[in-house]
Amino acid sequence: MAILSFNFSVQSERSSFFPAVLPSSSSSLSQISCPRISTSHFPLKISCHVTSIESASVVEKTKVKDFIHINDFDKETIKKILDRAIEVKELIKSGERTFQPFKGKTLAMVFAKPSLRTHVSFETGFSLLGGHAVYLAPEDIQMGSREETRDVARILSRFTDIVMARVFTHKDILTLSKYATVPIINGLTDYNHPCQIMADAITLIEHLGRLEGSKVAYVGDGNNVVHSWLELASLFPIHFTCATPKGFEPDAKTVAKARQAGISKIVITNDPKEAVKGADIVYTDVWASMGQKEEAQKRRLMFKGFQVDQNLMDLAGSNALFMHCLPAEKGVEVTEEVIEGPKSIIFAQAENRLHAQNAIMLHVLGE
Repeated sequence: MAILSFNFSVQSERSSFFPAVLPSSSSSLSQISCPRISTSHFPLKISCHVTSIESASVVEKTKVKDFIHINDFDKETIKKILDRAIEVKELIKSGERTFQPFKGKTLAMVFAKPSLRTHVSFETGFSLLGGHAVYLAPEDIQMGSREETRDVARILSRFTDIVMARVFTHKDILTLSKYATVPIINGLTDYNHPCQIMADAITLIEHLGRLEGSKVAYVGDGNNVVHSWLELASLFPIHFTCATPKGFEPDAKTVAKARQAGISKIVITNDPKEAVKGADIVYTDVWASMGQKEEAQKRRLMFKGFQVDQNLMDLAGSNALFMHCLPAEKGVEVTEEVIEGPKSIIFAQAENRLHAQNAIMLHVLGE
């Protein structure tokens, strides 16, 4: 806490005093004593004393929830968020518009990466529930170069009620969380994608009738989507199998942590055909994510045999459904026949981003 004191004096022959009313300030002024006087006669005498102005150091975050990793929460909390998402989805679908919990609140959406689903789902969802969302494109802030990440966190905390960030490095979301005094939502990092997997969990509940006990077979790159599936598997009993080419397996520590939870059956393999047998869901993602496009051609050669085609879906079984977090490179990681086929539920999955995120924001804002 910084202390600032000052006094100044101007002499007056008359003393026509009445109490001062000072305009409010964003600084924390714990004590102000300053009389107001008539200025019709000079010289004047004014004496002011200001103490206890808040310093620019980071303010400790108290009673503020962030949504950074799914397994930052316990099973019951995640279940409540999923149930709330389905409940509010039904409300929105019914045309009900009197439920406005975000009225008077502002969401800052920070994008280091461009997006379709994340942008539109967060902005639309927050608006449907009465709030106002501000889109900040990569060039608007240039976070980490033009403006320090910790400064962005502290500035946006003064302007808005909640911040969603879609960034490259996981370190950035952790820094935002450390320095912000409002809730931070992880819209995607290079390490994980929790909002996507919350939407996927809703999609499983809607299409399979359950989350627990389902078998999800992921085929492709062991990326951020896989890490969030592993986070979910550390809370809910599922059978999660991930098939990747050698050298593209998910983070070993994340796999170990999920296995140590002792909740789910987790298999990491290099055999996609074995992975999909008996799966309820066959799931894939692009082989080269944003920031890896220079490796795309090389990866196409290394991922040969990992394309989700009809033969692979047939191995999973006649009831298996196909999921993809999008955007997709049709004809690369998945064939046109599968992604546009009757077993594909990718657009229901995409829609659930909006509803999952609404429920997440309701939770962290205490609504």
